Amino acid sequence: MFKAFARAKINLSLGILGKRPDGFHQVEMVMQSIALYDQLEFTSQPESISLTVPGGEVSACSDNLVCRAADLLRSHAGIKCGARIKLIKNIPVEAGLGGGSADAAVTLIMLNRIWGTGIPLPELMLLGEKLGSDVPFCLLGGTALARGRGELLKALPPCPRLGLVLVKPPFGVSTATVYRAYNPKLVLKKPVTEAMIEAIKKNDVDGIAMNLCNVLEPITAMMYPEIADIKERLLEAGALGAIMSGSGPTVLGIAPSLEAARKIAGRYNNCGERVLITETFNSG
Repeated sequence: MFKAFARAKINLSLGILGKRPDGFHQVEMVMQSIALYDQLEFTSQPESISLTVPGGEVSACSDNLVCRAADLLRSHAGIKCGARIKLIKNIPVEAGLGGGSADAAVTLIMLNRIWGTGIPLPELMLLGEKLGSDVPFCLLGGTALARGRGELLKALPPCPRLGLVLVKPPFGVSTATVYRAYNPKLVLKKPVTEAMIEAIKKNDVDGIAMNLCNVLEPITAMMYPEIADIKERLLEAGALGAIMSGSGPTVLGIAPSLEAARKIAGRYNNCGERVLITETFNSG
């Protein structure tokens, strides 16, 4: 049996540059891996792919991104190997944290090793695009600038180690619904990507906090006013900055350290949300 961690992601900035001919939005995002992870366990078996998810928080059927990733890899490699997979969920679902994409990415990486298919990372990233726009980043990990649909990636210098308080309200959000509702006229502030990258390069925590910006935030907040309220309460509790991750609804507050994040979480006025304390993650 082989174990692996599928790490969640956050967006430090998210901008939309326009609509593509294929109907998707052209994005420009600074993305970051975090320490929060799902755990996956893989055991080789003949031919069939089986998935179990203790607790049943997500489907264990063939529509799960884990199963889809395994089937895609088998088809691409032209093999009939199988695997028994166990998925232990810790990342909230429909939260803007890329949990499903992270699970798919780790499945591609681990089964590529277990089955001995020897597919290089760039080719795995092309496969990942077929599963979802965040999968290529989850394969790369760390700190990166994402463009296109999110699949055109440029690795950035590691983000400084930041404490994070993640606040997930008791509802999920459909990414597709939020993107369909996107209207640039509703966006009052756009991210300055160059400024965020410069702050990361300089390990400038205050600069990172100052440049947090997500153009989807006002869209999701119109549907769910709780988003703005959570953000305000995080700032009142002492977060240096706060931003909705992805299409939401999770809002994150940043702190200069994990210990500072714990103190912010202790002061946060919780109104029934799920609160998680974690930090940014860069391997090595």
